[in-house]
Amino acid sequence: MALSNETRDRLRRVSTATLATALYKRGLRNQMVQGVLPLHTPKESMVGEAFTVRYIPAREDLNGLEVFRNPEHPQRKAIEECPAGAVLVFDSRKDARAASAGAILVGRLKARGVAGVVTDGGFRDSAEIAALGIPAFHQRPSAPTNLTLNQAIGINEPIACGDAPVFPGDVLVGDCDGVIVIPAHLAEEIAAEATEMTAYEDFVAEKVAEGRSIRGLYPATDPKSLDEFAAWRKAKGR
Repeated sequence: MALSNETRDRLRRVSTATLATALYKRGLRNQMVQGVLPLHTPKESMVGEAFTVRYIPAREDLNGLEVFRNPEHPQRKAIEECPAGAVLVFDSRKDARAASAGAILVGRLKARGVAGVVTDGGFRDSAEIAALGIPAFHQRPSAPTNLTLNQAIGINEPIACGDAPVFPGDVLVGDCDGVIVIPAHLAEEIAAEATEMTAYEDFVAEKVAEGRSIRGLYPATDPKSLDEFAAWRKAKGR
């Protein structure tokens, strides 16, 4: 089922930390993409369905510069086929030396309306990509010459990215803390639960700022805290 606009909007307003807690409650503990951070501070969370590219270690006789002339090359093909509103996700084998893409390719993704790009490797032209404004997450800049350390081998199939399993159509959310992967069938209920959790967390943050102890408040082991929250929510229109 396609990601609804309501669910997409809800996910933009919650943090990856809150989503991680909601997923943990369901026994899913390895959904955070390890080791990646945004190239620039996002104005709002990146949200989109995964479209994937898988790399393997390059075999030099099959991965010279000439392969990029082929329009069916998996990396090139993915750039042109990743749907608008989706997130292009590279399994770059957690090797930051390997360039997953550069500014021209990421610029093409932006022009096509792609929601963001994630790699557990690196990007070339990192400053130029940051200036584009499209959400982009990686380990760190890759060496400009490292185009062919990895070999693109397939698109839109299950991959690992930073030790997180990513299936095509899974929902990725990225913020200042990194990127988390929500299994597609859970996206709607996770978005709804995280929205409720965020409202309570905002209430708690306000009370803590006023000098309140977290005992009985966070978590809400004192029923009075929930009564206060209900009144706060009504007053705030939350």
